[in-house]
Formats: sequence, structure tokens, C-alpha cells
Amino acid sequence: MRNFSDLTEREILALAIANEEEDGRIYLDIAEGLRAEYPGSANVFTEMAGEEGVHRHRLLEVYRAKFGEHIPLIRRHDVRGFVHHKPVWQMTPLNLDAVRSLAESLETETQRFYRRAAARSEDVTIRKLLGDLADAEVEHEHRADQLVEENLPASIRGAEDAHARQSFVLRVVQPGLAGLMDGSVSTLAPVFAAAFASNNTWETFLVGLAASVGAGISMGFAEALSDNGSLTGRGAPLIRGAICGLMTTAGGIGHTLPFLIPSFWTAMAVAIAVVIVELAVISWVRWKYMDTPPLSATLQVAFGGALVFGVGILIGSS
Repeated sequence: MRNFSDLTEREILALAIANEEEDGRIYLDIAEGLRAEYPGSANVFTEMAGEEGVHRHRLLEVYRAKFGEHIPLIRRHDVRGFVHHKPVWQMTPLNLDAVRSLAESLETETQRFYRRAAARSEDVTIRKLLGDLADAEVEHEHRADQLVEENLPASIRGAEDAHARQSFVLRVVQPGLAGLMDGSVSTLAPVFAAAFASNNTWETFLVGLAASVGAGISMGFAEALSDNGSLTGRGAPLIRGAICGLMTTAGGIGHTLPFLIPSFWTAMAVAIAVVIVELAVISWVRWKYMDTPPLSATLQVAFGGALVFGVGILIGSS
């Protein structure tokens, strides 16, 4: 890996050409990934890719005039100081806010690169071109805003944002909430039954750990195998299964960890406090993302939790 300060003017131009080509490919990949669900945003990124193509041709003309036809392959990751961006194909399904943030980051980074490169250049033609391209990147940001206005009027953008929120709820919130509810509520009975039956915090911890991990594995598989997302739009089954399984385990582990405290009644008090927090979080998520009235969400979750908690105490004390 080379330092930016060690690059020659020929290498700087080669890097600039590669950057413009890569940015254009990134925008086209984003456009393709958004086209089915967000056609308006896809058009914006297609237009931005075209702008990058214009910049690349200007760089190529100067490079040919100065250094000939051969262009050495120099890319961002070959030079220190550039930000490493996650490839678009690893970001699917694409999130609107994430790709918009990525585009802003690329524009800012490219503008900074051209400013620094122009300051180092001793060739008047190259210096002028790099300075013009830096200014063009600023104009490109304004052009991007213009493209958004042309392709994304308020009604379309509102519809796309609503669709993005719905996709997030389907693909992340629902499996996570299902796991958290199952882990927090279903493990109450075995944990507190073990606690009152044994009066031993370590044994209770082992029961809670086994119940939490077992429930996490079970719920993870159940969610992953429930559907492949092709008809429901719920996204990749493996990702949903992982989210559901991890949240199930987390929900059970929360009120299991206090039983690492040797004192039985201290552990019991802390565990009950954790249960209250878990049920409050579940109620908040249901209110925030599922449009459940806050009082109704709280009463429903509290009733279910109290019922399972009571069963655990009843069984453990018998």
C-alpha cells in the first residue's frame, strides 16, 4: 500500500480514472438493486453514474495526451487514506438510507481527493483539470439534489420511505420481536420454577442458560424455515433466522444472568427487575413499529409475562 504523497502525477491520474469508473459502477449497482422496489431512486443513481462517466472521459483525454495509452491499475485500496466501503452486493437487500449515505460519502471523498491532488500537481493542465473536477463534484452534489427533485417528488419519496420502513419491519423488527418475546416470556417458567424448586442460584443459572440457548436454536430454525421470503418480501431466511435466534437467546439470558449472584433473594430481586425491563422493551417495540397503542401493548405483554411467571412459581413451589 502506498502513501498518497508518494504518487506521481501519472499515478494520480490513473487513480482518478479508476475512482470515477468504480463510482459509476457502484451507482449502477445501486440503481439495479433499487429498481424493482424504488424506481424513482434507481433513476437518480443511474443519472449519477452517467455524470461519473463524463468525468472519466475528461480524465482519459488528459491522460492520453500526457502519458499515452497504457493506464496502470491503481485503486482506492492501494493507497492509504481512502475509506473502505462495503461492496454493494454485500448490502442486499439495499436500504435507502444506507445507499444515500454511501453516495454522499463517495462524493465527499472524491472531492477531497481532487483538492489534494490538484495542490500537489506541477503540471498546469493536470492541476486545472483536477481543480475543475473538484468543483464538478461540488456541482455534482447539487446536481444530485436536482435529480432527486426531478425523479423523487414528495409523493414518490414518501411512498419509497414508507416501503423501506415496511421492509425493515418485515425483515428485522418482526423476527427480532418474535424472538425477544419468546425468549423473555417462555423461559420465565423454567427459570423461576428451577429457582423455587432448588433454592440454588447456580442450578437455576444452568437451567436458564439451557432454556435460552435451546429456545434460540429452535426459534432460529423455525423462522428460517418458515418461508424463503420470495412471496412475503420478508428477506433472506438465514438472516431472519439469525436475528430471531439471537434475540430469543438474549431475551432468556437477560433474567438468567442475575442467578450468577450467590445470594438467592438478591439474585431473585435482580432477575425480577430485569424481567420488568424486558417486558417494557417489548411493549415499546410493539408501540414503535407495530402501531400498537402503548397502554394496550403494555397490558398485553404484562399479562402474558405475569401468567408465565406465576406458572413457574406455582410449579417450582409444588
